[in-house]
Amino acid sequence: MSSIRLRLAILAGAAVLTAVVAAFSLVEGLRASDAALERAFTARTRLDLLASLSGRLSDYGLAAVAAAGSTSGVNGAMATARASVSAAFRVVAAAGGAVTIEPAQLARISADFDLLDRQIAEARRMPDTMARTDTVKGALNAFAASAGPQLSSLVDAERREIERTRQAARTLSERLQWGAAAAAVLAILLMVALHRRITGPLVRRIAEIEAGAAAVGRGQLEIRIAGGGRDELGLLVAQFNRMAARLARRERRVVTDRAALERTIADRTAELQAANARLTTVDGQRRRFFADVSHELRTPLTVILGECDVALRGLAKEDGPLRAAFLTIRGRAQRLHRRVGDMLRVARSASGEIELHREEVSLNAVLEEAIDGFARHAVRRGIALTLVHGPTDPIVLADREWLRQVVEGLIGNAFEHATGATRIELRGEETADAVSILLADDGCGIAPEALQSLFERFARSGGGEKSGGFGIGLALARWVVERHGGTIGIMPAEPRGTDVRIRLPKMPGYGDARGPGGLPAMAEFAGDDAA
Repeated sequence: MSSIRLRLAILAGAAVLTAVVAAFSLVEGLRASDAALERAFTARTRLDLLASLSGRLSDYGLAAVAAAGSTSGVNGAMATARASVSAAFRVVAAAGGAVTIEPAQLARISADFDLLDRQIAEARRMPDTMARTDTVKGALNAFAASAGPQLSSLVDAERREIERTRQAARTLSERLQWGAAAAAVLAILLMVALHRRITGPLVRRIAEIEAGAAAVGRGQLEIRIAGGGRDELGLLVAQFNRMAARLARRERRVVTDRAALERTIADRTAELQAANARLTTVDGQRRRFFADVSHELRTPLTVILGECDVALRGLAKEDGPLRAAFLTIRGRAQRLHRRVGDMLRVARSASGEIELHREEVSLNAVLEEAIDGFARHAVRRGIALTLVHGPTDPIVLADREWLRQVVEGLIGNAFEHATGATRIELRGEETADAVSILLADDGCGIAPEALQSLFERFARSGGGEKSGGFGIGLALARWVVERHGGTIGIMPAEPRGTDVRIRLPKMPGYGDARGPGGLPAMAEFAGDDAA
């Protein structure tokens, strides 16, 4: 057999055939049993009717003997007995018989009874009581001698019929028992044969496939299932073997690729380690360079500061441009000295990052210091540089020098890149949860496509009078602001110009610092100041 479907169909057909044969045998057995029971019931019923007829005849004889001894009040009894016997004859005749001669025998018994009834009727007309009695008894004896054997023969025939029916029922029962036993044995043999021929091989092959699948699941990809065959399971086994072969080839490729990848990773790791070693060397050299440069710059700056102090002591009583120039030089030198110190700390620090020294700082004071250094430059450029104070003096937790340097850098960018500007305004604002610094100019503005990249390192707007510099000012400003937990943004102003907004978190728990009368104070450096 080359198809599992055919095998399963044969198995199902055998089961159906067995069920049909068993059902047919059961139906035939039940039918035969019903027929035997019907014959037995009929024979028993007829036997009861014959017994009833015999009893009615006996009652009639007793009534006849009683009537022979008396001449009054017996007609009714005789009529009742006669009617009862006639009814019994009709019932027996209607029930049929067990043998073919029974209707003739019953007719002869009925004829003998009619003769007996006439003889008794004639005897009752005799005047002598003794003669009537003898005549009646003689007629009864003659009837008994004639009808008795025939009635006994009928009873014996019915009893034999009952016995034959019982014997047939016992025979049928034995046949059914033997048939059931034979059917059970045949069914067992059939199931054994079907199991050995159909279900057994299927179960074994399915178990082999299950074991092979479990082995593949455990990673034993070299497993193969033998004995495929040409049926559906054979096709499944062939597909399974091909799948296992493909998985084995793929695993070998994966192992090979993994080994190659590990070698590549090892090579790249070695290269990265070498590069890290080189970077470590370069970083050490860079730090030494910055440390040396910072150290070398501090000496001339110290000399400049000392000379400025000497000159300022000599000009202590003067208040002219020379003293103002020395003050400006001294302030710039001090700021440069602090930046050099920052560079030296960065060079000596382990992280290589600038360390912020936060403290409570007055925002207005920082803005005033930042704008102070650009007063003369604003006069020379003819630009109105204005600082607008708010109604309060916000206190922020910040590094004073770095915050001031960020603001100075933004002001310097405005002077450098705001072509055609006539006004630069610096403003401090306070809201419920933040402090803002707003720098606005009315220059040419910045191209919209350049806004997204302004805060990237080495990015320049290219729209100002000068295009020099390395483009790290805004990137450094954003880094400082973000280290303070704030944000910085640039947006075009209306109708022209640029707005730069720094937003810093508000320091909780400080008091309001109002200007005189609660009004904002304004410091403006106009173009008519002294040069």
